[in-house]
Amino acid sequence: MKAFRLDELEAERRANDGAYLQFLRERNMSVGLYALDAGAADGQQPHRQDEVYFVVSGRASITVGQETTQVARGSVVYVPAGQPHRFHHITEDLRVMVVFSPPEG
Repeated sequence: MKAFRLDELEAERRANDGAYLQFLRERNMSVGLYALDAGAADGQQPHRQDEVYFVVSGRASITVGQETTQVARGSVVYVPAGQPHRFHHITEDLRVMVVFSPPEG
């Protein structure tokens, strides 16, 4: 078993000075914590993997392809591989758990 605490992951992400921290990598998936502060710009490019976003905290909009929806704590969004997507109109610091399958990078 591997178990993680969100507060420890957030501290590690901040200490490494990055918006993204991959904290689990297995044969068929990887999981990371993605952070964007209120007002930040999301510079993501499409990924080669399917993704699932689980919003841990914050508020924003996300556009996937031509569709846009608002997200907040508890929201789950699926993004197919290769699909353009980005968070925007981030009104509260956003913390998102990201699951890639197959593993990212």
